[in-house]
Amino acid sequence: MTQSPTKTKRIAYIALMVALALIFSYVEAIIPYNPGIPGVKLGIANIVTLVALYKFGWKDAAAISVLRIVIAGLLFNGLFGMLYALAGALVSFVGMLGLKKTNLFSVVGVSMAGGVLHNFGQLLVAAALIEDLRIFIYFPVLLFSGIVCGIAIGVAATLILKSLRNYRI
Repeated sequence: MTQSPTKTKRIAYIALMVALALIFSYVEAIIPYNPGIPGVKLGIANIVTLVALYKFGWKDAAAISVLRIVIAGLLFNGLFGMLYALAGALVSFVGMLGLKKTNLFSVVGVSMAGGVLHNFGQLLVAAALIEDLRIFIYFPVLLFSGIVCGIAIGVAATLILKSLRNYRI
């Protein structure tokens, strides 16, 4: 059974987006970025997830995100890094999808919520692993970084989506 050219083309685009997100994950892993706050990073691979969410739809965006996290975990972050990333991505993705479906928020607003929710999801895993809810004392710091990084990622995704506006996939 052969696939239609449209389906084949879509699979190729998704594979390219996974590869691009993986490259962004690698770049972020090797950049000596330490603002003095443990666990804070920009999350540039999430640009790809946002673009996919708006350009391809939620199923493809979820697949791209999970594939990127699993591969990056195996290559760069290890099992615990993968666990934290998957938890953050799950909470973040569900929240972003819900906000996007309301049509009340811009890409930047959806991204900002995603950044905050990602950090919250990671704290949930950390609290479960160390069996101590006091780790949530750290949430205000991660709330601020999630907002700032989410805005930056949202602005970048908005610019990319504008450039892809007339491009059909």
